Amino acid sequence: MQDLATKFANLTIQSDFIFKKVMSRKRICKHLLEELLQIEIADIKYLEAEKTLEPEYTSRGIRLDIIVADDKNTHYNLEMQVKNNKNPDTDTYVLPKRSRYYQALLDIDLLQKGQPYDLLPPTFIIFICVFDLFEQGNYVYTFKKCCLKNRELELPDEATTMILNTKGTHGDISKDIKSFYDYVNNHIVTTDFTKQIDDEISYLKLDTKVRREFMLMEARLLDERREGKAEGIAEGEANANIATAKRMLAKGYYSLEVIAELTNLSLADVEKLKEEA
Repeated sequence: MQDLATKFANLTIQSDFIFKKVMSRKRICKHLLEELLQIEIADIKYLEAEKTLEPEYTSRGIRLDIIVADDKNTHYNLEMQVKNNKNPDTDTYVLPKRSRYYQALLDIDLLQKGQPYDLLPPTFIIFICVFDLFEQGNYVYTFKKCCLKNRELELPDEATTMILNTKGTHGDISKDIKSFYDYVNNHIVTTDFTKQIDDEISYLKLDTKVRREFMLMEARLLDERREGKAEGIAEGEANANIATAKRMLAKGYYSLEVIAELTNLSLADVEKLKEEA
């Protein structure tokens, strides 16, 4: 328990647990979106933090960190990405097609049965990455569909994917977004905005309910690993991580990325285990 207490005390905004808690504070999430998109937002509402979307039992479910909608019904999905995972079988990074899948399932969830397609609201899928996926040095990479023959001709589907690079070196971003990047990277407070974030994290760490929530979550994950290891011993130590992954998949509430991280398996291996289940 002491190790868990130390781990909790050392959490930063790069942690999924802390990121979700901080972005659940309306004033912080709203200001981040305003500064990133350079727009004014009257208000936002939370549709559901860490929402699980799984339209069919045969489909792969996803767990989204933060989903909010503004006063104009534009929907935003915010995700923190610490690792640039690669599929060893294809030698390709998984984030691009992961963003495609997120967009597809989010659209399915937003459009009710029988509604016309034109009622789909504008959406932004936003990944906050602590790595440069494209190695171009940009602070922000923004993607929309356009015509290959005429790059200025855009498909008006109102779907945007933004991949933020906190390690970027050039581009046009606001002072508060740059300070947010510095805070994510090095825990440096340089503006009132990052001071608000830092104060919120300090407050969260003093909250006994939040601390208990984290401890219980970590204890549950530890139990899963121990039980999986015990099952794996019967077939050999090498299979312990696979056994743990299978147990976590059976529970249904762990993301594939979390399972891969905690079992030291590749994301591709975890995906195969899910397909075989």
